[in-house]
Amino acid sequence: MSVTATNTTEIERILAGEVRAVARAISKVEDHLGDAAALMKEVFPRTGRGLIVGVTGSPGAGKSSLVDRLATFYRQQGERVGIVCVDPSSPFSGGAILGDRIRMQTLGLDPGVFIRSMATRGHLGGLARATVDAVAILDAAGYEKIIVETVGVGQDEVEIVKTADVSLVVVVPGMGDDIQALKAGIMEISDVFVINKADREGVLRTEKELEAMLSLAMRPDFWQPPIVKTVAIENKGIAELAAQIARYRDYQKQTKASLTHRASIARWRILELLQETLLARAVNREGAQQRLDALALEVADKRRDPYSAVEEIIGEAISNQQSAISQNQMPIADS
Repeated sequence: MSVTATNTTEIERILAGEVRAVARAISKVEDHLGDAAALMKEVFPRTGRGLIVGVTGSPGAGKSSLVDRLATFYRQQGERVGIVCVDPSSPFSGGAILGDRIRMQTLGLDPGVFIRSMATRGHLGGLARATVDAVAILDAAGYEKIIVETVGVGQDEVEIVKTADVSLVVVVPGMGDDIQALKAGIMEISDVFVINKADREGVLRTEKELEAMLSLAMRPDFWQPPIVKTVAIENKGIAELAAQIARYRDYQKQTKASLTHRASIARWRILELLQETLLARAVNREGAQQRLDALALEVADKRRDPYSAVEEIIGEAISNQQSAISQNQMPIADS
């Protein structure tokens, strides 16, 4: 697909870091508008300059306060910061409902900070489907640090590792057995552990529990995730946290595992886009919705199983695709 002059101007504005152009581009990919794919094709080659920091952890761990202070620290270093907050969806509007902009009022007034709340829209993994594209747009727009804060729903948040260069897992003292629940999934994705609200009682026990779990397994890249204690609302430990983030980033550049990690992320992204594209083609073709409703009734009445219904939908989609290809390749008769 060729890029029109209008799209070319839009790309130029994004690359220049114009806030309105960046906001419109993110809305476009979030809403899956017609030329969103063409936009991302132009944006992707311009990415790879920013550092993407993923922040996840249990609800109430103080992730938003930590993100606020970390972003403030980076701004004090003269860097532009993009923040993407992935929130649960409103069951009525589909929009984000936690209002991170309200919780980050001071940062919201800083022209060097871009804050965007995105709704999960039912997507598992703590990440909205368009989060990866939003991060890419911010990267291309020249934001040196991009922080992605996820919903905070536990082990489902392991998908953050697929979009972040450095992943932070935030815990708080006094979690007790909740620490044990982390090890089945979320423990493996953390590059840096953060014990926030470290002025609370039980911080030493929490630190020892994390150290014990980290001693049980060795990561493929042989990185030993550090544990950083912070009190975000008092701005304590933020500089040390930023230093550990930079330390892991430097470590990545020195190991071959970094390329393997990026390749696995790229593979995941290709498969995700493939699934979305094939699904859209299957359900958006003419008459597909009516056929889907009919099949749903048959499955509900136990007249058909859902597996054969899916096979029929796929078969019809393939048949229509082959028919369209045949028509396009049909030779023109001699006059």
